[in-house]
Order: sequence, then structure tokens, then C-alpha cells
Amino acid sequence: MLTNRQLFRLHMGLPSVEDEPVEIVRAEGIYLYNDHGQAFIDLVSGVSVSNTGHLHPRVVDAIKAQLDQYMHVMVYGKFLQSPQVQLAGKLAEMLPASLDAVYFVSSGSEAIEGAIKLAKRLTGRTGMVTFKNAYHGGTAGALSLLGNESLKNAFRPLLPGVVQLDFNDFHQIELISKDIACVVIEPIQAEAGIILPLPSYLEAIRKRCDETGSLLVFDEIQMGFGRTGKMFAFEHSGVVPDILCLAKAMGGGLPLGAFISSHRNMHALTHDPELGHITTFGGHPVSCAASLASIDVLISEQLIESADYKGSLFSQRLINHPAIREVRQAGLMLGVELNENYPIEKVMKSFKKHRLIVDQFLFNESSFRIAPPLTITETEIQAVVDMIIESIDAVINPKEP
Repeated sequence: MLTNRQLFRLHMGLPSVEDEPVEIVRAEGIYLYNDHGQAFIDLVSGVSVSNTGHLHPRVVDAIKAQLDQYMHVMVYGKFLQSPQVQLAGKLAEMLPASLDAVYFVSSGSEAIEGAIKLAKRLTGRTGMVTFKNAYHGGTAGALSLLGNESLKNAFRPLLPGVVQLDFNDFHQIELISKDIACVVIEPIQAEAGIILPLPSYLEAIRKRCDETGSLLVFDEIQMGFGRTGKMFAFEHSGVVPDILCLAKAMGGGLPLGAFISSHRNMHALTHDPELGHITTFGGHPVSCAASLASIDVLISEQLIESADYKGSLFSQRLINHPAIREVRQAGLMLGVELNENYPIEKVMKSFKKHRLIVDQFLFNESSFRIAPPLTITETEIQAVVDMIIESIDAVINPKEP
């Protein structure tokens, strides 16, 4: 009988090659345990998914309770399912009045696809603006908006009419014309290495969209649900988008996403043609139940309010290390940039050797991310920072064998 490792290598379709994948058999809090009983510390949160930690008991209880009721019953929208409507109501309660209609999907890429379709339907236009070093997903439409050519070229032709701007360049905002259906932007660029908008930049984008009649789409797939110290990252600027895309942490560990707009805008998908957008598993009742519980955990345990302070505990100590050039922080999401003479490939291997799960950014080769579950404690943070420093020091000053 083949082992899991053999099956992994023989039959799994994979996006990259991993020489020594870690087999996970259990997870709890910030810890993942392998098949040898070793504990790994999760500093990635499944790429911003596990904001409430692994197997939070209240989220697990909500999942189990919904499993006793029903799972998938019919395509989304055909029946009234309590977890869906309760979650839609909860999101509308937390968002500005103009974002009161939630269309559930299963992933972030699907949320972007839905937003693209809705923007084209509402404006009758085809042009789109996006930004260099932006990441919006891997499906064909989302890939068309991707801000990195090397990941796109093998899959052309993609959607036409996409204009790419430099993030934080005020002069290029004038390129948003009346031919543009939508401007798709991350309020904080994630895969670029945690790049924050300059003061008033998002306000200037909003103003130009109002002038041209283009819809403003915020991609908060990585940064939503407390990661930045606000429930939603756009709250830092006060700029409200026309369409908001969410996923990742939204499901409390289960697959769930959404694009959100006004009820009037969303109504456009119901006619000419009917079923203007449709999904089988979007808004799965178990995922929605998990989402409701995880939102309750974020609020009741004050994980959102503590995110910025916890992030600062990392940044204040790491910035003083001689190998570290810069620490960019948005709540409990950090981009740690190394100095040029410190090889990040060796540092990443050292992290793995010290059983720290750390990830690089897609479009910033000299930085690594720190984004642990928001449930991480101050004591755990201090221990983790010690391990990060020890891992880097092992590369800088390797001990004799």
C-alpha cells in the first residue's frame, strides 16, 4: 500500500514542487503537528485564512451544529437557508449602507470574477484598471488583472482592455478614463510585500472613479476580517468601494468568499439575462455557519483591537536586527525585508529547520511575511520572535559542524 508521501508525489496536481512536504495530522491554535508529533508554528495562517486560529472551539461547535441540520441542499439562491441569510445580514450590519447585498461564492478568485461581471453589466464598458504587483487570483479573469507578467504570459490571450498603473503614483490616476468599467485595487497590497497606500491616495482614486463613472472594487481577500486592526482594511481610509471582494478568513477555515455591492447594483444580475452569475457551492451552509462563529470570536475576544499591538511586538524587536532592512506592518500582517547581502533562500530553509511556517511574497523576493492567527498570545509572540532571530542568526553565523 502506498504511503501518503508516495501518493502525494504520484497523484496530486500541484502548483509548485516541494522537496520535503510536511505531513500535517493535527492543528490547534497557532500550532500544526506533523506525523512524527513535532509542532510547527504557523506564521502564515494558511495565507490569511485562520484568523481565529486552528480549530477554535466555538467555530468547530458551529460547524458540528450545522452538520446535524443539513449540508448542501440546492444551488445557492433556490432555497432560504438560515446560515446564508444570517451571515448576509451580519455583513450588511458591519458595512456601509451602500454595501448591503452579498453574493456568496467559494473563493477569492470567484469573488473577483463576479465583481468583474457586475461592473461590466452595470457600466456597459469593458476596460479595467489594476495595479502592478497586485494579486487577485488564478482564474482567467482574475489572472488578467494580475500585476505580474511572468505569471500571465503562458496563459494568453487573457481579457483585453486592462490598464496597469503603479500603486501610489498620483500622476497616473488620470489614466482612469470613461472607457473603464472598474478599478480593482487592494487597499493594502499584499503579495507586493505589504505596501500601504500613501495618505489620500485611495481618496484620489475614489474621486477619479466618481468623475468617470467607473466602479471602484476593493480586493480585501487577504486583508479582511481583522487582519489589519479593523474588520475591513478600507476602514483605515474611510473610502467606501462600489464593490467589495472577500474570502480567505471569511470562512473561519472553510471555503467561502463573496462580492458585495448595493442591492440596486446586485439586482442587475437577475435579468437580461437571468442567472447573470451563478454558483453551486457558494454560500455553503456549513461554511456560512463557520463564518458567523468566527466573526463572533473576532469581536467578542477583541482580536481585531489587539492586532496592531501584537504586530508591533514583532516589528519593534525585528527592526533592530542587522539582517533586516525594513518591517512594513498593517495590524498583524508584516512584510519583513532583508538586507541585500542576506540570502532569503537560506533564511527560509532555516525557518523550516526551526519548525517555523513562514512564507515569501509572490512579488517581493527579498521579503517574508508574518501573519499568524490573531489568537496568538503575547507570550507566544515573544517566543516566536526569539525563534525567528535564532533562525536568521543561524544563517549569518553558522556554527561549525
